[in-house]
Amino acid sequence: MDLRLSPSLLSGTARAPPSKSYTHRAILAAGYAAGATVERPLLSADTRATMRAVEAYGGTVTEDGDDRHVEGFDGRPDVPEDVVDCANSGTTMRLTTGTAALGDGLTVLTGDDSLRSRPQGPLLAAIADLGGRAESTRDNGQAPLVVGGAIDGGRVSIPGDVSSQYITALLMAGAATSEGIRIDLETELKSAPYVDITRELLADFGVDTEQTDAGFEVAGGQSYTRDDPYTVPGDFSSISYLLAMGVLAAPDGLRIEGAVPSAQGDTAIVDVVERMGGDVAWDRDAGVIEASRSALSGVEVSVADTPDLLPTIATLGAVADGDTHITDAEHVRYKETDRVSAMATELGKMGVETTEERDSLTVHGGESDLTGATVDGYHDHRIVMSLAVAALVADGETTVRGAEHVDVSFPDFFDVLDELGAAPTRVE
Repeated sequence: MDLRLSPSLLSGTARAPPSKSYTHRAILAAGYAAGATVERPLLSADTRATMRAVEAYGGTVTEDGDDRHVEGFDGRPDVPEDVVDCANSGTTMRLTTGTAALGDGLTVLTGDDSLRSRPQGPLLAAIADLGGRAESTRDNGQAPLVVGGAIDGGRVSIPGDVSSQYITALLMAGAATSEGIRIDLETELKSAPYVDITRELLADFGVDTEQTDAGFEVAGGQSYTRDDPYTVPGDFSSISYLLAMGVLAAPDGLRIEGAVPSAQGDTAIVDVVERMGGDVAWDRDAGVIEASRSALSGVEVSVADTPDLLPTIATLGAVADGDTHITDAEHVRYKETDRVSAMATELGKMGVETTEERDSLTVHGGESDLTGATVDGYHDHRIVMSLAVAALVADGETTVRGAEHVDVSFPDFFDVLDELGAAPTRVE
């Protein structure tokens, strides 16, 4: 599906969707438990892949209105009867690869063509070092994967600059081993707040973890338990698009609900927008952000811990006066697509000057005139939404290809745009 957008003025109230990161972890944690209820999970293509994986390992996921009740496998996953299809969800594949390592037999995990191109090698090597079997069928560190071996735990070293999800997978599985797992980081940890999210959620499910001088540790023999329902907080990666809409296209202000503080690193988007000169007020107690159209100026921003914010910041930089220099960005190239190159290419089609280097993207807003164009979403929800935001302030009509991929994290994104006054037109 393609989507056409014209320059628009927005106003009103929007609610942030539930956090994708927390939903993945909560559903899987409930699977590791005897059972638990997850309130207001994000229901998207990615999180449904995790729900299917939990069922493949012997759990059940039951719909209860907006909530999901999980009957878990209590730390002892079954060997799936069929291949575990993770679709486009890298989080599902990496986190449930750790689950597969606990099984007595072998699990095959795969996904779509995009997911089959993403790096899994460091996690496979770590599982093998722990005594499990962990192989890429093509021997290239990419899915399809064959994983098993009923690991007991132990000590392992792993790079921290490729994906924090490797650490999350080992911490979540390690609690269910007999010996526990100690993780030594070989390099500086990128996307560290995502490990903070994991540790926060594990504590909510009764699992203790520790940060050590060398990395992280989780003791074995722990049980996942949760008596009260677990409520998923709002998603700040998604809030970034709503916030950008406010400071770019809402002269009378935009109200964003569901912005409750949490361990999410992407809460940094509020500070970034304020540094750029955005008119933003965040009532943390109420979980409400107010944002109004503002004159923005370029800034330098590191995305070492917030890779998902790069597309949003690049879009803001296209409108800002001066240069916006996005640094520490090499790991952003290993997402659903190479997001550094994708944003440089597609903003270029809209008349934006950029300078792309291996580890950075500089957007020359002062040298750019944002104009409508036909742009490609790269089958990537974050590229699609960022380009849609750019279209709101471009001169002329913009067509975004592959708009359906917003279903990965913000299924109602275009309905929200419509309610706020943008009137997007779907082109099948």
